[in-house]
Amino acid sequence: MAAFTQIKVLDTHTGGEPTRLVLDGGPDLGSGPLAERARRLQEKHRAFCQAVIGEPRGSDVFVGALLVEPHDQTCHFGVVFFNVSGPLSMCGHGVIGTVVALAHAGLVEPGLVRLDTPAGYIAAILGPNGEVTFDNVPAYRKEKDFTLYLPGVGDVQADLAWGGNWFCLIEKHDQRLETDNLTQLTSYCARIRQAVRDTGFPEIDHVALFGPAVRAGASSRNFVLCPSQAYDRSPCGTGTSAKLACLAADNKLAPGTEWVQESIVGSTFRAKYRRQGDKVVPTITGTAHVTADATLLLDPADPFAWGLR
Repeated sequence: MAAFTQIKVLDTHTGGEPTRLVLDGGPDLGSGPLAERARRLQEKHRAFCQAVIGEPRGSDVFVGALLVEPHDQTCHFGVVFFNVSGPLSMCGHGVIGTVVALAHAGLVEPGLVRLDTPAGYIAAILGPNGEVTFDNVPAYRKEKDFTLYLPGVGDVQADLAWGGNWFCLIEKHDQRLETDNLTQLTSYCARIRQAVRDTGFPEIDHVALFGPAVRAGASSRNFVLCPSQAYDRSPCGTGTSAKLACLAADNKLAPGTEWVQESIVGSTFRAKYRRQGDKVVPTITGTAHVTADATLLLDPADPFAWGLR
């Protein structure tokens, strides 16, 4: 019998959103900047992404985190995030999950953890209670009050912003942000994403709706549709960063003032920012919990060993 392929992983969830950290058994992406290695993952190893986080071992909800050698030698680790659609430039909940998983594996201790990502350098602090605070890459708004036309709805006003990933952010909508309305929310956001692409912004692959908070002490609730067509169970770190950039641009939130972002399932991130020229540097705080320490087995006799495609 041919040998099984073995992939060592640690699973966490951050505010309900799962991250699967690949410790061993991942593809060799070579050397160079993390953005280049992410492109190699996309071009040559899509089957690996599907096998690790897609069905039958996972689902579209999972985000993978492939641990690699950093290009930036000031960093402790390099990490390439990916979902079933391919690599992600950054992932806020994934940073929190990765740091907690590394601590569980005995690879880091409370204190500063420096990560190299395709979007840039990330400085994270692991607290003694397991809470993680990290400075994200600089965020900024690209377009304000961008008008989209949705058949059957009419004109929709949106902001387009970068927070480590590209986002279309909408506050004025007629959608109900509750978990019993997920099918409608997913459909609406998918139509919004297509409308944004049709207007000449193919890079916009995340859509975030904002509304009044439900939890006491929260600033707002969001629903975020990811490129994989799954919704983010966490408050979305890169989406919260994009939101901070818009709030800062409109002078609706002062530097250093806390913004508490609530997710569609009720979990929260605490966030604030500092200015850096015409951009902002978001600081996100959240918690993650380890859910599994496992070895994935890819049986060469299994027709779905590399996932359902």
